[in-house]
Amino acid sequence: MHETERHRVILSAVQDRPVVTVIDLCGLTGASEATIRRDIGTLHERKKLRRVRGGAEALTPPQVVGLAGRPFSINETINIKQKQAVARAAVELCEDGDPIIINGGTTTFQMVHPLASKRMQVFTNSFPIAAHLLKNSKNTIMLSGGVIYREQNIVLSPFENDVTRNFYARRMFMGAQGIGPLGLMEADPLLIQAEQKLIGQADELVVLVDSSKFEHRSSLVLCGLDRIDIVITDEGITDKTAAMLEAAEVKLIVAPVEGAEAKEAVT
Repeated sequence: MHETERHRVILSAVQDRPVVTVIDLCGLTGASEATIRRDIGTLHERKKLRRVRGGAEALTPPQVVGLAGRPFSINETINIKQKQAVARAAVELCEDGDPIIINGGTTTFQMVHPLASKRMQVFTNSFPIAAHLLKNSKNTIMLSGGVIYREQNIVLSPFENDVTRNFYARRMFMGAQGIGPLGLMEADPLLIQAEQKLIGQADELVVLVDSSKFEHRSSLVLCGLDRIDIVITDEGITDKTAAMLEAAEVKLIVAPVEGAEAKEAVT
């Protein structure tokens, strides 16, 4: 890519989010870190942007925009009984002392109630999850740093060197916009970036989705089915979908909406 084209891409990117990292710009342009740093320096001298540590920002940084997808307040009212059943089954996998990651979302939020009786080390990027567990449990809570997205009640960092890299988890629990043959899908690139970092810190990935999520699709793939260890869902899952997960060697747990215990699907 020619220098002029790179400069256009860089200036466009800094208008899209509060801070754009050198690594992000390398991915957008295909250029080396050294080249991108030179470009940032040149544009800084021309007063086209502001050079910051590890990246660049606009001279007039944009207002923090919301993430793609429905707000937390709306999502939490949808399929609530299914989400509660799935969350109960997820907590049954946890043992006192386990270090775990709980990604923000309305299904994972339902884990807070059965977690009230546990004593675990919980890392989360969700304000509601952290606040509830701090007030109503004896779990140790670590909250990630970054920008607060009010509508989704989630904290996301644009930086590579955040506290995420310092936490190891036995399991990560997360929801998704949708799930299909290509894997987990999300609606927002910033969510993808943040969640991929979190996934890399966990030995096992446990996906919590009510059965409606198997019918949803998005344009962005977070990870393939081969990265998922366990899927927990409700009894609405179809035989075809169960077979898809079996073929990908993903363990399936079906949580009955009525009843106290989850059952492992026969595969």
